[in-house]
Amino acid sequence: MPGSILGTEVRRVEDPDLLRGRGTFVDNLAQQRDDVLHAVFVRSPFPRARIAGIDPGEAAAAPGVVAVLTAADLPQEPVPAFATANGQVVRHALARDEVQYAGDPVALVVAETRAQAVDAAELVDVDHEPLPAVVDPERAADESAPQLYDALPRNIAIRRLGEGDPLEDAEVVVRGRFENNRLATAPIEANAVLVDPTPDEAGHRLTLWLSTQHPHLAKRLLTEWTGLPRGTVRVVAPHVGGAFGGKAGLSPDHAAVVAAAIALGRPVAWTETRSEAMLSMQGRGQVQYVELGLTREGRITGLRARVVGDCGAYAGFGGSFASGSTRTMAQGPYVIPRLRYDGLSVVTNTPPVGAFRGAGRPEAAALLERVLDLAADELGLAPEEIRRRNFVTPDAFPWRTHAGATYDSGDYDLPLREALRLADVDGLRAEQARRRDAGDVRQLGIGIASYVEITGFGGREHGFVEVHDDGSATVRAGTAAHGQGHATAFSMIVADRLGIDLDRIRYEQADTAVVPSGGGTGGARSLQMGGEAVSRAAAELLDRARTLAAELLEASADDVELGEQGFAVRGVPGVTLGWVDLARRAAEHGEPLAVTTDFRQEHSTFPFGTHVAVVEVDTETGHVTPVRHVAVDDCGRVVNPLLVRGQQHGGAVQGISQALWEQFVHDDEGTPLTATFADYALPTTADTTAIEAHSTETPTPHNTLGAKGIGEAATIGATPAVQNAVVDALSHLGVRHVDIPCTPARVHAAIRAAAAGDAEPWREPPAVFADETLDDAEPPADVEV
Repeated sequence: MPGSILGTEVRRVEDPDLLRGRGTFVDNLAQQRDDVLHAVFVRSPFPRARIAGIDPGEAAAAPGVVAVLTAADLPQEPVPAFATANGQVVRHALARDEVQYAGDPVALVVAETRAQAVDAAELVDVDHEPLPAVVDPERAADESAPQLYDALPRNIAIRRLGEGDPLEDAEVVVRGRFENNRLATAPIEANAVLVDPTPDEAGHRLTLWLSTQHPHLAKRLLTEWTGLPRGTVRVVAPHVGGAFGGKAGLSPDHAAVVAAAIALGRPVAWTETRSEAMLSMQGRGQVQYVELGLTREGRITGLRARVVGDCGAYAGFGGSFASGSTRTMAQGPYVIPRLRYDGLSVVTNTPPVGAFRGAGRPEAAALLERVLDLAADELGLAPEEIRRRNFVTPDAFPWRTHAGATYDSGDYDLPLREALRLADVDGLRAEQARRRDAGDVRQLGIGIASYVEITGFGGREHGFVEVHDDGSATVRAGTAAHGQGHATAFSMIVADRLGIDLDRIRYEQADTAVVPSGGGTGGARSLQMGGEAVSRAAAELLDRARTLAAELLEASADDVELGEQGFAVRGVPGVTLGWVDLARRAAEHGEPLAVTTDFRQEHSTFPFGTHVAVVEVDTETGHVTPVRHVAVDDCGRVVNPLLVRGQQHGGAVQGISQALWEQFVHDDEGTPLTATFADYALPTTADTTAIEAHSTETPTPHNTLGAKGIGEAATIGATPAVQNAVVDALSHLGVRHVDIPCTPARVHAAIRAAAAGDAEPWREPPAVFADETLDDAEPPADVEV
C-alpha cells in the first residue's frame, strides 16, 4: 500500500455537479413535476395579537386555489420540537388563538401554481386584535411587562442560579456588560419541502424531500405528530444549500405543508421567500453581565456571569443557550478556581431564536475574551500574557470544568504562539505606536481571542461500506451534509483503508429509506462520529476480505496483506487477489462484501485555537476596515486540509460579520426592520479580508481518527478577536468597550463618550436575578433535545 491519503489535500468530489448546475435542491425537484400543488403562508403583520376570526372565503374562490387551511383544519396536537425548554410553550403548525411575533403563520393557501397561491393569500381576511408586546429581553422578566403565556410567569422559560460569591478573594475585579447581537442565519437556500402522499412500491405512504440537517430526526418528529407508522414515512434531504444550525429537525411550517398534502391527497411544495427565511432562522441574542476577579499578577480567582437569553416567541432551542451551552463553555481554556453562572431565558414577541453556527459557544467565548481584555488593560498586561498565565496546561488533561465538562486534550498555548508569530504582532504594535504618535485618523487595532469549544456531544452514528463485484465501493453514514464535504472526507477514509481509488467510491446519505439511522449534522459531529463509523466499517471489511483471501490463497490470514496490486501472501510474489475477485466470491456465497457499524462515542471532544484580528478604525467616521485575520484552529487530526480551510474561511467570515455588520433589529413594538438583504448588512467579499487559516493538530483519544470538530471553531474565535481589535484601536482615546456589531455609529459614539469621561461598560443586571419571590416558583432548568 502507498502512503496514507489522510492528511493530504484532495479536491471536493461533490463540486462538479454543483458547479455544472446538476444540483437536486428541493425547489428544483418541485419545479420539475407537473402534479405538484404550491403552498403559501398567510402571516401576521402584528408582533402580538388575538385572532378574532379568519375568513378564507374570497381566497378559496380565487383562480387555481385548491384549499385554504387554518389551525382548525390541522391536527390539534402541537408540533414536536427539536428541543424544548422545560417542555413549555408548545407550538402548533398554525397559530390558534394568538400570534406571538410578526410573521407567525395563521393560514396556508394551496393552489395549482405559486403565483395563484401568492395572489390568493392576499385575499385571506384575518381579524387581528393587537395586544401589548414585549421586545426587550431584559425587560421581559419585569413584573410590569406583558405576560405572554400563563405557563411562564414573568416570561421566564429557564432561570438557573448559581451559588456563592466567586469574587470574595479577588484583589482586582473588572466588570462589563456585553450584548451578543441577534443574527439571521441566512443560508443560501431557504427552508423548502416537497411532500408526496402517494404510496410507493417500497410501502411508504408519505415521502418528504426536505432541506434539513437531520433527516432521521425530522422523520421521528413527523411520525410522532401524524401518528403514521415509522416504516411508512420516507425523508430525503437532497442537496442542501447551507443551514448553519437553522434547519434542525422539523419546523411547524413543514408540518403544516405535510398536513395539507395528506388532507388533499396530492403532492404539495413550499419554498420560503427570503423575507420569510430571515424570520424563521435566527440565532444568538444575549445580554451578558460579567465580573472577573484576579490577583494583581493577573491570575484569575473567580468569574461571575449573569446572562439573559432571548428565546423569541416560543421557548424552544435557541434562548436556552443562555443557561445551556453558554454556561457549559463559560470557563473557556482557563483555570478559574471559582465560577458562578446565572442564566435566564425569556420569551419575547420576536421570531423564535434557534441554533446558529456554534450555538451558545460563540456567546461564551465572546463574554470571556472581552472581559479578559478589560482585565489586561486594568493590570497593564499584554492580552496574550494574561491568557498565557491562566491557560489549562497540557499536563492537566483530561480537565474537569465547573460545568461538568471534561476537556479531552489540548495545548492552548500552541495556537496562541503560532498566531502571534504568523501575524507578527510585535511588528503590528510598532506600526500601531507610530500611528498613535502621529495622530493618524486611521488607527490600527490588534485583537486576540483564544477559545475552546465542545463538539460531537457523544452518541451513536451509522456507518456502512460495501465493495461490489466490479471493484467499486459504496459508503454511507448517518450524517447529512449541507456543504461541508462529507462525500470527500468519508470517501478518503475508505480509499485509505481499502486502497480503492476515490473515483470508484460512491457516497450515499440523507435518505431514510437507504440509511437506516443517523444523528444528522450539527455540533461539528460529522467526521468524529460519521467518519469514525465509516472508518470502523472499512476496517472490519478489510478483515473480512483478508480472511476470504486467505481461504482462497490457502494461507493464514495473518500472512495476507493488502498491497498496490491486491491481496497477497507476505513473501510470496506474483499471486494476488483483487477486490473484484473477493467481491464476486462473496456474492457467490450469498454474503455481499459489506459491513454495517453502529459507532458509539461516549464523550464530547473539545477543539481550541487562537485568532488574531487586525483592523483599521477611522476615528472621524467610526468606520472599521478588516485588514488581516489570522486563524490558528486545532480540530485534532486533519483528514483533508482543504476541507478544514474551507470551514475556517466560512466560519471566520461569519464571525467577523457578527463583530462588524450583522444584527437583526426590531422596533420597540416588535416590527422587524431588517427582514431583507436590502436592510440586513450581510457582507460581500469586498467587505471582508483574506483569511490566513492555519491548523495545529492535537488528537483526541475518543476516536481512532483522533478527529474533533471544525465546523464552528473559526466563528467562535473570530468575533471576539475582531471586537477586541476595534477596542484596541481606540484604547488610547479612553474607549474601554464597544458592543457588537461595531458599526460606525457605535464606534463614533464610544469615542465621544470616552472624550466626555463616560466610558464605563457596566450597569447593574436586571433585578430578576436577585428576586427571591421567584424562588418558590422557579422554572426547572432543563433543556430536552
